[in-house]
Amino acid sequence: MLRPAGTLVCVNVFGLESEVMRIVFYALLAVKVFAFIDAATRPTDAFPAAGKMTKPAWLLILGLAVACDLLLPSLLLLLAGTVAAFVYILDARPALASVTRRR
Repeated sequence: MLRPAGTLVCVNVFGLESEVMRIVFYALLAVKVFAFIDAATRPTDAFPAAGKMTKPAWLLILGLAVACDLLLPSLLLLLAGTVAAFVYILDARPALASVTRRR
């Protein structure tokens, strides 16, 4: 359909922002779930051997991060859980991988 010249096109910026925020939320939730599953599948003895917190501590932190995202949508809790997941993925996971070998 052609619009007459000089007709303004209305763009719903808030709808676009809402969609982007939803995509970011689900992407960060996926990162937290991945970190939780990865921590759950690692051997318990590998955590102290790598010089990291214990497996139950990581599972508690990452599990609370996922639960808070699903049950208590708060920006502060979302950021804290995201930081915890990235600390696990970027620090603890490589140390655990160097201690254990995946078969």
